[in-house]
Amino acid sequence: MEQFHINHWAVLVCAAANLLLGAIWYSPLLFYKAWQAENKLTDEQLKAINPAKVYGTTFVLSLIMSYNMAFFLGDNKTDMAWGTAAGFLAGFGWASLIFVVIGLFEQRTWRYMLINGGFITVYFTLIGFILGAWR
Repeated sequence: MEQFHINHWAVLVCAAANLLLGAIWYSPLLFYKAWQAENKLTDEQLKAINPAKVYGTTFVLSLIMSYNMAFFLGDNKTDMAWGTAAGFLAGFGWASLIFVVIGLFEQRTWRYMLINGGFITVYFTLIGFILGAWR
């Protein structure tokens, strides 16, 4: 039987990375205004969210995603290069593409799908990198 290893600290960092990357990706420095326009959300609507509920739920879901990726990358042959490649393949090849399929049926714009699909791809690549590097 092969060695199986999950670094729980790395998983926690990966979950927190979703919040950090999201804060950057969806900030005014990058895609905030475009994302807001594509979703037809006003500043008032965005200010009315319950931050504890949204960020808390996001962290829990990110933790589940990170553990899921950690299980896939848990063998002793995983390294930084494979973790990064696997994260990209999962993010782009599975998660982003199914997001686009759903967006097509919802008649969303390509701009909307690229903003969010790009985030998904970058996030999964990042967690693959972290999990591969932090053995």
